[in-house]
Amino acid sequence: MAKKVKTFDPGAFLASIGIGRKSEKFKRGKAIFRQGDEADAVYYIDKGKVNITVASKQGKEGVIAILEPGEFFGEGCLAGQPVHMATAAALSDAVVLRIEKETMIRLLRDQPDFSQLFMGFLLSRNVQIEADLVDQLFNSSEKRLARVLLLLAHFGKEGKMEPVIPKISQDLLAARVGTTRSRINYFMNKFRKLGFIEYNGTLKVNSALLNVIVHD
Repeated sequence: MAKKVKTFDPGAFLASIGIGRKSEKFKRGKAIFRQGDEADAVYYIDKGKVNITVASKQGKEGVIAILEPGEFFGEGCLAGQPVHMATAAALSDAVVLRIEKETMIRLLRDQPDFSQLFMGFLLSRNVQIEADLVDQLFNSSEKRLARVLLLLAHFGKEGKMEPVIPKISQDLLAARVGTTRSRINYFMNKFRKLGFIEYNGTLKVNSALLNVIVHD
């Protein structure tokens, strides 16, 4: 009989490290840190979703990422970033682990399994950033919205309608896609009429929405 391989559980591991970490609960819309705050810790999402935004000096805001359980953020401090370049806020009620910079450095040095997991996260994040850049450079706002919705719905299970986020605002989608709220409203109505999405309190996305991306 084959021996069952025990998988590494980052949440359980981080909950057990003791000194240098803190678990905090955040209500929907509550800031975890703000742009310009001192960058002295790395954060891990245990439950809920986190929205990462940046604001220009003129007050214009853009959404960089929408993060989910199992993802890290605030890792810029490990590269010597003195202050946060973006704001992180709970997109839904969330539980977040705060790992002090010195503790994170020690874990990466002394815990090979955790170090490998974190490296995999960084590589995945880099791929995602490159894909987002290509999306912004070459795709229409309609295709960018379709891609964001598919990502939020964890596209991959053929034909299954999957919940995204309750009460996700069109303003948030506009900031993430990089267009106006009126354009988002137009495309959302179009997607709904075509049967690509459903909206009844909770937004649901059909894998058929992929047709918007692949169709020229």
